[in-house]
Amino acid sequence: GSNKQRPPQTGRPYGLLKPTALGKIPGRFLLHQEALPHLPVPPLQQTLDRYLQMLQPIISEEELNHTQELVAEFRKPGGVGERLQKGLERRAKKTENWLSDWWLKTAYLEYRLPVVVHSSPGVVLPKQDFLDRQGQPSHRFFSPRHSLPCCASSETLPVEYMGGKPLCMNQYYQILSSCRIPGPKRDSIVNYAKGKKQSRHITVVHNFQFFELDVYNSDGSPLTTDQLFIQLEKIWNTSLQTNKEPIGILTTNHRNSWAKAYNNLLKDKTNKESVRTIEKSICTVCLDAPMPRVSEDIYKSRVAAQMLHGGGSRWNSGNRWFDKTLQFIIAEDGSCGLVYEHAPSEGPPIVALLDHIVEYTKKPELVRSPMIPLPMPKKLRFNITPEIKNDIEKAKQNLNIMVEDLDVKVMVFHQFGKTFPKSEKISPDAFIQLALQLAYYRMYGHACATYESASLRMFRLGRTDTIRSTSVDSLKFVQSMDNPDKSDQEKADLLRRATQAHREYTDMAIRGNAIDRHLLGLKLQAIEDLVSMPELFMDTAYAVAMHFNLSTSQVPAKTDCVMCFGPVVPDGYGVCYNPMDEHINFAISAFNSCAETNAARMAHYLEKALLDMRILLQSTPKSKL
Repeated sequence: GSNKQRPPQTGRPYGLLKPTALGKIPGRFLLHQEALPHLPVPPLQQTLDRYLQMLQPIISEEELNHTQELVAEFRKPGGVGERLQKGLERRAKKTENWLSDWWLKTAYLEYRLPVVVHSSPGVVLPKQDFLDRQGQPSHRFFSPRHSLPCCASSETLPVEYMGGKPLCMNQYYQILSSCRIPGPKRDSIVNYAKGKKQSRHITVVHNFQFFELDVYNSDGSPLTTDQLFIQLEKIWNTSLQTNKEPIGILTTNHRNSWAKAYNNLLKDKTNKESVRTIEKSICTVCLDAPMPRVSEDIYKSRVAAQMLHGGGSRWNSGNRWFDKTLQFIIAEDGSCGLVYEHAPSEGPPIVALLDHIVEYTKKPELVRSPMIPLPMPKKLRFNITPEIKNDIEKAKQNLNIMVEDLDVKVMVFHQFGKTFPKSEKISPDAFIQLALQLAYYRMYGHACATYESASLRMFRLGRTDTIRSTSVDSLKFVQSMDNPDKSDQEKADLLRRATQAHREYTDMAIRGNAIDRHLLGLKLQAIEDLVSMPELFMDTAYAVAMHFNLSTSQVPAKTDCVMCFGPVVPDGYGVCYNPMDEHINFAISAFNSCAETNAARMAHYLEKALLDMRILLQSTPKSKL
């Protein structure tokens, strides 16, 4: 299926999320969810018209003519399209969300490539200054961990709004105390946040050794910052030797290989108990060994790679359990961030959680620590058989190939931030997307299928749809930009028209009227009905449309951070950005194995595109568009 080109589903223009507290009544969460509308099934004819429109800038005229014939066939009254559409509409009546189960399976759980690089996004946080003894991790950064579990388990998170409409809060309740479990054909997710016995511990990893750290006192109160610090120091001091097998590296493997190794690992009772403890924990905290020193300009890019994959088997990749939904990473040198398993959640809830944490770390703590000494955190034991050792060696080799292949570039664009496009009455997201289109066009001389994730959280259990940033309008603009026959005024008008078109597609997408998930639904409906696959989905044009050379996502945060993820096709780029008021954080990834792509080159062209577009707007009066 087309899930090989599955873009990392991350966030979308959120404007400002306005929280309003739900009060401390657990039932309020469910009432709020019940009130959310169901995801609609868009009208068939509308999607087919928009599909043809979307193909215009990315395929040749003869290919388009061929596809027009297939679409005409598909849309005939009483034909296959209508049958599949009716099936989808029936499904929508029967389910809470016609898409969410299908999406979870096709985009994530049945996707067999490793979660590392290919699926799990990382987040780079601003460097922390650890000023306490021997430069060890400062407890200030850890302090907020324990405020989250309580907050998220009681289902009393403040509801967020977008454009005045309440958003689905479900993803927040899937992030903590959950874990992915490998399976031979399809993975699954376990969630221990529900039910009577909620998780009371986090997993801490240091030098490839795993510890169970209880974050609650016997009276049910969360550990204070000082208590947490004492416990982390105990873990640190009892795991200084590094001669241990990096058991966590198994989670970096291809999902089928990992499923085999997992069953193998769990044959032993001790191993099984240790693995279950990791799976049940609220989250993981990885205390990393310091990275080799690098110059300031490549430091952030190095940290991004560190967050995505841990740097390889010689460094910190074994200091993870990549199936765990949420892993906070803190290294001795002060670099920190997180990596998360993508199946349960998109970027924005993760980043909102992060903003909450960072705010919390700034507040002084008022609670006095109890005097009772705390028990030693429990070290998790693993019995490594020769067979498991062999699995670890194979995982190491595969991972190191992936690490060598990934090229990540973090670029902080300092010339301006979102204040500038706003002053021109242009959506900052549309402005940045158009700059990406211009950069790509200048590099390759043609447009490509571009993916930008749009949030569907206005709907119950909503995840994402695709904003197709390449449009007839964007192509007209990028073609005009370096054309000497066009006046600056013409170019500026085309720029404004293209950003307007992007804004319109975005609004359409967040209201459930985009085309990508609808087409996927029709395709899956055909598979479910066991009818032969319609020609429309076997067409080259469909393959081209689903081959996202640019997979992009805006994940805005209050914190000066940036999310990053790998490309979704071998010859593509992964581009994530966080527009701040006066600068923009970008993370750009590409594969070294592809001669055509280069992350640093893309960063250079993107910077030039942003500056050229600003000059263009500043040199022309605002038109009457």
